[in-house]
Amino acid sequence: MSTPFRVVQAGCGNMAQRWVNLACKLDDYQIVGLVDLRREAAEATAQRHGLDGGVVFNTLAEALRKAKPDVVFDVTVPEAHHKVVIPALKAGCHVLGEKPMSDTLAQARRMVAAAQKAGRYYAITQTQRNVGPIRDFAAFCHSGAIGRIDEVHCDFFIGAHFGGFRDQMADVLLKDMAIHHFDAARRVTRADPARVSCTSWNPPRSWYQGHASAMAIFEMERDIIYTYRGSWCAEGINTGWGCHWRVIGSEGTAEWNGGDMMAAQRVRDVNQDKFIRDLEDLPIPRHEHGPGAHEGYMLDFARCIREGQTP
Repeated sequence: MSTPFRVVQAGCGNMAQRWVNLACKLDDYQIVGLVDLRREAAEATAQRHGLDGGVVFNTLAEALRKAKPDVVFDVTVPEAHHKVVIPALKAGCHVLGEKPMSDTLAQARRMVAAAQKAGRYYAITQTQRNVGPIRDFAAFCHSGAIGRIDEVHCDFFIGAHFGGFRDQMADVLLKDMAIHHFDAARRVTRADPARVSCTSWNPPRSWYQGHASAMAIFEMERDIIYTYRGSWCAEGINTGWGCHWRVIGSEGTAEWNGGDMMAAQRVRDVNQDKFIRDLEDLPIPRHEHGPGAHEGYMLDFARCIREGQTP
C-alpha cells in the first residue's frame, strides 16, 4: 500500500468536518495539521475526530513549516482562498479546495499562475457533477434517445437559512451554489459556455445582504441554450439541491427533479402530421456508482498525484 499523503487542512467550520472525517477514513491521507482563524475551532475538530492535539497550529505558515505536508485542503471562505493556496503551493504542496475558486477573477488567475510556477496540482471540488443521479441523467441525454440536445432549463428554489459568512456574501446564489449547477450543465451538455447574460437581485423578503436570486441565459457550444432561474430565499415547495432539469432534444424531452424522479418521452414518428404528435415513455437507466462528491474527488486527487494525471 502506498504511503499516505500528509495533509494540513485550513478551515475547521461546518463543511470542513466532512473533509476531516473522510481524510481520517481514507488510506490515501493522514491529517497532520489543522488551522483555523479561531484556534478553538481547530481544537474542537481535532477532538471530534479523535486526532492528537499536536495537529493544531496557530497559523498556516507554522503548520507548513512544522508539519511538512504533501497536500493542503483549503476549506476556508472564498475571499481567503488565495491566502491559503498561494503559500501552500510555494511550500511545495498540492492543494485541493472548496468552490468557488475565489471571490474575484484576478485572485483566481493568481492562484492558477502560482500552481503552474510551482509545478503542483491545484484542483477544485465541484461535487454536483459527480453524484450518481446526474451521471445517469447526463448519460441518458447523450445516448441519442431524445435526439440532438437543443435546450437545457434549470430551476432552483430553496429558502436556505445558513447564517455565517454566506449571509454577507455578494451574489451569494451565483457564487456559492449556482456555480455547482452551471458546472453540472457542462456535464449534461458536454459543452462549454460561449456567452452569458445574467441578472441578479435581492428580494425585499431576503435575509441575505447580497443578491440571493438570479436568472441567466447561456449560449453554449453547438448552439445549445441553457437557462437558469434560482433563489436561495424562496420559502415553500422547494426544488432539490440538484435543481429541476428539463432537457429538450430534437426528438423528445428528459426531466429530472434533482432527486429521485426522472422521466423522458420521445416522439413516436417525427414525420407524423398531427397537432401534437404521439409520444412514448422512455426509461432512464440507473446505475450503481463508486464514491461521489467529496470522497470521489479526494480519491481521484491522490491517484492523479501518484500517476501524474490531470484531475
